[in-house]
Amino acid sequence: MSEPTDFAVLADRIKGWGRELGFQQLGISDVELPEDERRLLEWLEAGRHGHMDYMERHGTRRSRPQELVPGTLRVISARMDYWPGAAQETEALLEKKDRAYVARYALGRDYHKVLRARLQKLADRIQEEIGAFGYRAFTDSAPVLEKALARGAGLGWIGKHTNLINKQAGSWFFLGELFTDLPLPLDEAADEHCGSCRTCMDVCPTGAIVAPYQLDARRCIAYLTIEHKGSIPEEFRAAMGNRIFGCDDCQLFCPWNKFAQVSREADFTPRAGLDGPKLSELFAWSEDEFLKRTEGSAIRRTGYEGWLRNIAVALGNAPTSAEVLGALRSRESDASELVREHVCWALKQHAL
Repeated sequence: MSEPTDFAVLADRIKGWGRELGFQQLGISDVELPEDERRLLEWLEAGRHGHMDYMERHGTRRSRPQELVPGTLRVISARMDYWPGAAQETEALLEKKDRAYVARYALGRDYHKVLRARLQKLADRIQEEIGAFGYRAFTDSAPVLEKALARGAGLGWIGKHTNLINKQAGSWFFLGELFTDLPLPLDEAADEHCGSCRTCMDVCPTGAIVAPYQLDARRCIAYLTIEHKGSIPEEFRAAMGNRIFGCDDCQLFCPWNKFAQVSREADFTPRAGLDGPKLSELFAWSEDEFLKRTEGSAIRRTGYEGWLRNIAVALGNAPTSAEVLGALRSRESDASELVREHVCWALKQHAL
């Protein structure tokens, strides 16, 4: 007869195995999120999710892990640093208006693939130790309130910009979860340390952080350039600058990120020439080239049409030059009505 599992010992071993697999920290939380569910429902009721209709369709499965995965007792949350040490100096790149700015998390390999594979290895290691157990691994791939769960697991607090912040590591990290039926001991939830700071709110180009801890996705450049599939409202186009995929400003200027660590993951090293290329060069990509150059990248999510739409806006914000005007005119008759609309707007920005 096998010895009963000592879950406190197992929890410590799980955290050690996680570090061996490249995670910087793991923590364990329960599945009760009543306050977070209330805030989620209020956010949806206010329409601040924009066109992300799936947020509504998921209902309470997002805030009740046991509805998403029946039998779940605990959530093991893990974080992995992604700040790319080899990337260009970020603030300087934002000032180079004829160059493209891609959110730092998307410069390397798609993080979903990286974290999911590591979480699976962690589950396999647990199974080797105790035998079969119930679990499911997630990395921003299902209706999961990952930041609330990570806060409960002690990995950090949710800042005024609604991202998770760790006191020793800032916020440049990914999150992943293992939902499990193991009755593991709980970690202590993290305390909040934003204080009176409102830097993230003040630097947001489009004023998307409408109040402390409240984000209106409809104003957020990350939403507009990735999740939103239609025309970008004109009121936000100039503020987008050269940001063609995502936006990092609320994290970039957060004082806690002075403690951020450079990622040790080769997969997160910038690739495919996407760290500061000329906008005009990207705008010339065919769809085949887009698919080839973004293979295994999170950038695929925006789609080719959205990619051209975003670059057209950035070209409209770039300094007037023959190169910029030539790039825009090359797509005045693009097959996509959406692209043509944004090209037309961009050319008007350069009208003398």
